[in-house]
Amino acid sequence: MSAISKYFKFAELGTNYRRETLAGFTTFISMAYILFVNPSVLGAAKMNTGAVFTATALASAFGCLMMGILARYPIATAPALGINAFFAYSVCIGMGISWQTALAGVFVASIIFIIITIFKLREAIIDAIPSDLKYAISAGIGLFIAFIGLHQGGLVVADKSTVVTLGSFTTPTTWLTIIGLLVTAVLMVMNVPGSIFIGMVVTATVGLCLGLIPMPTHLLSAAPSLKPTFGVAISHLGDINTVQLWVVVLTFLLVTFFDTAGTLVGLAQQAGFMKDNKMPRVGQALVSDSSAMFVGSILGTSPVGAYVESSAGIAVGGRSGFASVVTGLLFIVGMFFSPLLTVVTDQVTAPALIIVGVLMAQNLRQIAWDKLEIAIPAFLIVLGMPLTYSVSDGMALGLITYPITMIAAKRGKEVHSIMYGLFFIFIIFIWVLNYK
Repeated sequence: MSAISKYFKFAELGTNYRRETLAGFTTFISMAYILFVNPSVLGAAKMNTGAVFTATALASAFGCLMMGILARYPIATAPALGINAFFAYSVCIGMGISWQTALAGVFVASIIFIIITIFKLREAIIDAIPSDLKYAISAGIGLFIAFIGLHQGGLVVADKSTVVTLGSFTTPTTWLTIIGLLVTAVLMVMNVPGSIFIGMVVTATVGLCLGLIPMPTHLLSAAPSLKPTFGVAISHLGDINTVQLWVVVLTFLLVTFFDTAGTLVGLAQQAGFMKDNKMPRVGQALVSDSSAMFVGSILGTSPVGAYVESSAGIAVGGRSGFASVVTGLLFIVGMFFSPLLTVVTDQVTAPALIIVGVLMAQNLRQIAWDKLEIAIPAFLIVLGMPLTYSVSDGMALGLITYPITMIAAKRGKEVHSIMYGLFFIFIIFIWVLNYK
């Protein structure tokens, strides 16, 4: 055990097995919904939901273990939300492309991903982003996941007239979210260790006692077969033979690239890993997530990337890769305890996401708001992420604006050459997303 703690640098990071295990478990609980959401989304593209469930669990586990052991970060990976919807609804349903061909597109994108990672292009881009914008990315992710929590918990709902509005307080499950939020908030203010996790346990217990969360009928079940999806991406590589399909590949590449970059930077800021505006071992972290995307495409799922819900584990003290190892192992176990995971409803995870959003929003105070050339692009990043429901779209708004405002302030020479490159890349990125 001492060899393990030494490898993960527990003493240097001021952590221990208990704290890291709790962090890994908290992260898993916060993102376990993907085991059920991803099959549902990809099922709309006529993919076998059972196979997707198993592929999701295995791809997530692989990525978490890689991130934990190779990069030694408490950052979990799983099939990314948003890009899975693009896969199913835009590519397969909207463009009429089969899911088999779409998976081949993900496979090709993952290979390109690995190549540019090996040549350290992704690492150079992350290092080139100014510290103020990195703080904005972190805060923006905080607002984004807080908004997700508010929506999942029923406190904020869609409205045709005003886009969003306050949820109904006559709905019992909304009150379950409120109870969980208040319990977690009180525990956090009192500095109780593991407040977020305890809040989730209390919320789930109250929900079960009041009948708002159904009791699982059984605990164990066999993992569904991977046969319907395994290796399909490779066998359909020959289908990637039109301009339209290469546009799809480029979209998978760009969205996953910037989603992951933004998430990694935001989480590193939250955990205090950044040193001299750089993320240590970022190369290993990028290799881990690009490898997970590659493996995921072979298993049969949409692109895999770093998850913002990792912030929940970081918030309860996770600082080493051991937390990610715990999360990865729990994804494997989760394949066989899928009935038990149904207890973790939206109302259970919503309070955790909201509170973590508050913690990440504290980075707003680090931004130079008195300098408009910095404040404007930073503000667009922060506001853009929750309003576009996308980390990468929010980054696009800010990073396109940044070179322009800096030139207007006669500070264009201070802008890294890579940032000018990103200006044009994000313009292409936005065009690709709107390609018909």
